[in-house]
Order: sequence, then C-alpha cells, then structure tokens
Amino acid sequence: MGVEIERKFLLANDGWRGLGQPTLMRQGYLCADPERTVRVRIEGERAVITIKSKATGASRGEWEYAIPVPDAAELLDGLCEQPLVEKIRHRIPHAGHVWEVDEFLGLNAGLVVAEIELGAEDEAFARPDWIGREVTGEKRYYNSSLIRHPYSLWKDQP
Repeated sequence: MGVEIERKFLLANDGWRGLGQPTLMRQGYLCADPERTVRVRIEGERAVITIKSKATGASRGEWEYAIPVPDAAELLDGLCEQPLVEKIRHRIPHAGHVWEVDEFLGLNAGLVVAEIELGAEDEAFARPDWIGREVTGEKRYYNSSLIRHPYSLWKDQP
C-alpha cells in the first residue's frame, strides 16, 4: 500500500506567483465517499486513476495508476460526479521539498491552496514566506468536497 502524507495551507500573499511550471488539471470523482475516494485526473499529457483511503491526521492510503488519456476523458465527461474540479497546479521547489500550489478555476475560482508531501507526519520543512494558515484535515478544502460545496458558495471565504 502506498501512503500519502500531505499537509495543506492557505496562501499568505502572492509571492508564489511566477514560480514553478503551471499545469492545467481536470479531475473528477467516481466515488467521493468520506471513507474512500476514486479520482480520475488528466494532468497535461498524462492521466491517472487514484484510490485514496480515509485520512488519519495528514496520512492516508493512496494507490495511483496511469490510464490512457482518451479513457480518462470519457470517464470525466460521462461517469464522474459533476462539476469537475479544474485547477492550475504550480510545482515550486523550496528548501529540499516541492510545494504544489493549486489555483482553482470554475465554481472554485478564487481558492488557492498549497500542499507539501512529506515522508513522515513529523518531518520538518521550511515554509516559504507566502505560506499562510494550515488547513490540513479541514474537509471543505478536500478536492472531493469541492464538487458538492464549491468555493463560490462558501459564506465565510478566507
């Protein structure tokens, strides 16, 4: 079993803009149950299907497999819950780690979050000055939650 250890943060400022390579992502969920998710994603010229278990702290089981892009497009448009989550991901190296800044589009436009994947929950890491409040474990920031409760409908946007 693969394990994903990921922490998620809001952004404190726009100091991240212009850093890293932007990649357009389209993703949808075949299953967005709180106990498990099954996600289909097209990221640039690559497509994957990912299965994730329920999170415990910052960790959860994760299995990811490459699939043909045309198959992923059919799944996204025909079987996945709607609306899809669309975003531009910026991968930004910083002090030995890679931060992934997701700038959401569509019904989630205006939401920008940064994630860092770690080797252990207690692994030390340097925070760039553009990193703000931590939102790890806050379910409304899960991509799978954004299909049912888009950011544009939040009454208390950060």
